[in-house]
Amino acid sequence: MDRLGGRTWQAKQRRARQNIEGILRELVDLYAARQVIEGFAFPPDDDVQQAFEAAFPYELTPDQKRAIEEVKRDMERSRVMDRLLCGDVGFGKTEVAMRAAMKAVLGGKQVAVLVPTTVLAFQHYMTFTRRFAEFPVRIAMLSRLVPEAEQRSLLQALKKGEIDIIIGTHRLLSDDVEFFDLGLVVLDEEQRFGVLQKERLKQLRRTADVLSMTATPIPRTLQMALSGLMEISLIRTPPRDRLAVQTHVVHFSPEVIRSAIEHELRRGGQVYFVHNEVETLDRMAALVQDLCPMARIAVTHGQMPPRRLEDTMLRFMQGDVDVLVTTTIIENGVDIPNVNTLIVNNAHRFGLAQLYQLRGRVGRSYRRAYTYLIVPPMAELSEVARRRLAALREFTELGSGFRLAALDLELRGAGELLGRRQHGHMQALGLDAYVEVIRQAVADLKNEPYQPPRRTTLRLPVHAEIPDDYMPSERHRMYYYRALAEADTVERVTVLAQEIRDCYGPLPEAVENLFHLARLRVELQREGVTELSVQQDALVLRLDVPDDARLQTWLRRLARWPKARVEPPDRVILSGWPQTAPVTELVDWLRTYVLAG
Repeated sequence: MDRLGGRTWQAKQRRARQNIEGILRELVDLYAARQVIEGFAFPPDDDVQQAFEAAFPYELTPDQKRAIEEVKRDMERSRVMDRLLCGDVGFGKTEVAMRAAMKAVLGGKQVAVLVPTTVLAFQHYMTFTRRFAEFPVRIAMLSRLVPEAEQRSLLQALKKGEIDIIIGTHRLLSDDVEFFDLGLVVLDEEQRFGVLQKERLKQLRRTADVLSMTATPIPRTLQMALSGLMEISLIRTPPRDRLAVQTHVVHFSPEVIRSAIEHELRRGGQVYFVHNEVETLDRMAALVQDLCPMARIAVTHGQMPPRRLEDTMLRFMQGDVDVLVTTTIIENGVDIPNVNTLIVNNAHRFGLAQLYQLRGRVGRSYRRAYTYLIVPPMAELSEVARRRLAALREFTELGSGFRLAALDLELRGAGELLGRRQHGHMQALGLDAYVEVIRQAVADLKNEPYQPPRRTTLRLPVHAEIPDDYMPSERHRMYYYRALAEADTVERVTVLAQEIRDCYGPLPEAVENLFHLARLRVELQREGVTELSVQQDALVLRLDVPDDARLQTWLRRLARWPKARVEPPDRVILSGWPQTAPVTELVDWLRTYVLAG
């Protein structure tokens, strides 16, 4: 704990600011370079682009449509694009990327798709190949799964412009990789790349359009703070007819494992069995084989020879393997719609975001999916592990997983976005103070005036809270309290109310009151009221009136209520207000006599 005005608190702020400025200066430099450097303006959509998009067999969600429009608009400008596409697992980020890739190819440019793992590169290669099958687009893959001789041949073809779309791991960032005319870089989970790779990416960002994709949610406050330096598109809505994944937290039981696998195999599906210990992986696979003798079982992990790993994944994707006993190598991006049962052994050892990512590997079709989290008896688990598993079990509805990860990654997600070294400063200052430092640093580096956000304080005798018997998680209650305090539009308050209603059911009266007051606070804040309180049976408003014209507007409003008087320099006293009325009537009264006109 620190005294707010004390030297230790000021020192923490100073260190955080110096560290943040180093990171943000790089962002600002890139931002400035993108404003000056003449980029390539891709042409508007033609008939081929429209035919490619019409071949998509599913209906786009509203968020997908908006993201596609934003990406295309960026690409058609003569300024280099740098857009972050953030969305829940399985919510259609790849389709957005493929439409951008087609637009780039039709504009005569090459596309590089960078992913953090060889398995994900192989998955994307298969997905792109299927999606572009009816179109004359040349696609290749470059990773350690590709033999050396074939890599040399690919690099020559890439340099000559004979390859339109190249998909690969960090191998694509090597010095010997040369493009004929690179126009678009698609980055999947950029935060998983190392420091040296990011240096190379910075160079690419100055000359080519960049579309980054991540399933790591960005806290809204950080998103707003960075909105001046980078473009962000969010995909929050699930695909139509997608069913939520049923999540079960169970103790280790051969019978439960056998039952879960046999149920999936009876309906023609496949199973992931995640056991994140390479040393005992074969032993676990043997146990699963004993439990289900008829099942075809295979093993994968990151230490396997590349060719064997590729062959095993290909057999699984083609349906020749029923149960894949694996490490977390399947965590990012592997998309096999026929896999709809996931079993995670020792789930208590995983972080919430990692469990959430793993759960996103199933439920990617229109068939009900199941996740079994195998844990020791609850008494043996830490308090953190118990809360983590309870939260994951609680948030099972589609899209709520993204909100859940946002709660858990409120600090860690921000750290991944700005760099791992930022995590300690966020822990020291807290997210709100940290984001405030970012806002000020951004303004300073862009030579813009900085105005700290103005807050309106309400002190009214109204019972307004989120009861713990309605929302048991203290962490979630604190998140929503803070989100309401930060809400700056009535629409944002309405969205939060809908989120809570979707997750926890109809709002109790105390919660309804909380949202009525939140909407009132937003309206008062917009009108320059800094505080609304009760003093000796009268309502007291404190005003922020920067000029006489604003003051005259307030005086005209208050003339409608005969029991109003002004106490210079900034107080208004309202006697005779409806003290015993419900909060809805109080809000209506304030709108009539204080806010109207």
